[in-house]
Amino acid sequence: MSRRSAVAIAVVVLLGAIVILGRWYQGRRALPHPGAGSSVVEVTNGADRGPGSLREALFIAAGAAGRATVSIKVPKIVVETPLPPLVNPHGMSLTAPAPGTEVDAHALGSGPVLDVGGADTSIDGLHIINCPATAILVRAVRFHLQSSAIESCDVGIDIADNASDTVLERNQFTNNRLAIRFAAAGQHTVVEQNKFSQDKDAAVWAVGGDGAARGDPINLHDNHFADEHTAIVAGNIPILVEHNEFSNSREAAVHLVGAAAVIRGNRISGGESMGIIAENARGAIVDNNEIDGFAAYGIMVRGSAGVLLRNNRLHSCGYGIAFVLGDANAPSTAVENMIIEPKFNGIDVVGDSPILRKNQVLRPHALALHVDGFQPSGGPKVQAHPFLDNNNFGAAGASAEPGTVAGGAAQRPTQ
Repeated sequence: MSRRSAVAIAVVVLLGAIVILGRWYQGRRALPHPGAGSSVVEVTNGADRGPGSLREALFIAAGAAGRATVSIKVPKIVVETPLPPLVNPHGMSLTAPAPGTEVDAHALGSGPVLDVGGADTSIDGLHIINCPATAILVRAVRFHLQSSAIESCDVGIDIADNASDTVLERNQFTNNRLAIRFAAAGQHTVVEQNKFSQDKDAAVWAVGGDGAARGDPINLHDNHFADEHTAIVAGNIPILVEHNEFSNSREAAVHLVGAAAVIRGNRISGGESMGIIAENARGAIVDNNEIDGFAAYGIMVRGSAGVLLRNNRLHSCGYGIAFVLGDANAPSTAVENMIIEPKFNGIDVVGDSPILRKNQVLRPHALALHVDGFQPSGGPKVQAHPFLDNNNFGAAGASAEPGTVAGGAAQRPTQ
């Protein structure tokens, strides 16, 4: 019996030593590894807190003497309470190996999952889901997000007005309310080669106050937007939307309000309503886009001033282009656009005075050009005064309500 007791005691002591060594080793893995001016902190625990957790790693990385890399080694992390901000003064990287690490934030009551408060921060390979508020708040310069995914959050990425040099590339955004929200333009901000789908309000929301239209434009290029309510809402924040693909937008592919937008060289296809809406816009440029398959208008310019539509190609839409109630003192212009086989009218002008020059409307099912005044409730009628120069409206011709004016040079017949 004494031998059995001795063996049992030895086993208990050995197990206790193993547990203590395991905890020591896990704690050691969470400490910075020595390197040439940088530290590596490993995340080995997917819980909200404790040794080896992401929370512990962010605290360690914040106090590192040089740039810190947080290397995530677990497939899933559950965040239940606010994490510390990412604030290493020398820069910080969060990385997860392929296929990435899921960060589930459903239990986080409010606030961002990741708060980027320090410059030179990068994130690579995270899949952030179920955020009641924001997935990533960026309030510092030189932030880089790549090869990550944000899904089912209120706001995917919130870019504060003091952020600049932001690069978002090769990420996926799905089923958020807003995928990306910009408070201001910022310098050298690029959104490229991302995929957006099924966002409830907008994929990209870049709207500022009337005095916000200054600085370098946000450059959105080579992204793909599918099944969005509205892919891009832009107003009073300089923005260049170029070489993107839009498909099946329910409200609009691009909705412009205010000033400082250039929409150029995009492929915009299929939707329940309209392709591009310029509403109360000033000086917007819509150039060299291909637009097709929309149930209503390919391009709608409403209540706007100085909008330029140039060299766009529209086909198979309900209507081509509309100008409604614009500013007669700063008329919008449509030049060298081609509209093929609209189901109804090619160009509608309602209570507006745009300049229409060298446009072509081919094989409309109704009128190539329809001009009409606008009768507000209880007020005087607003007449339409478009200026026409060398357009090709073919045999379908133009129609104007009595009392409206369609001035300018005669229109060319179909050759």
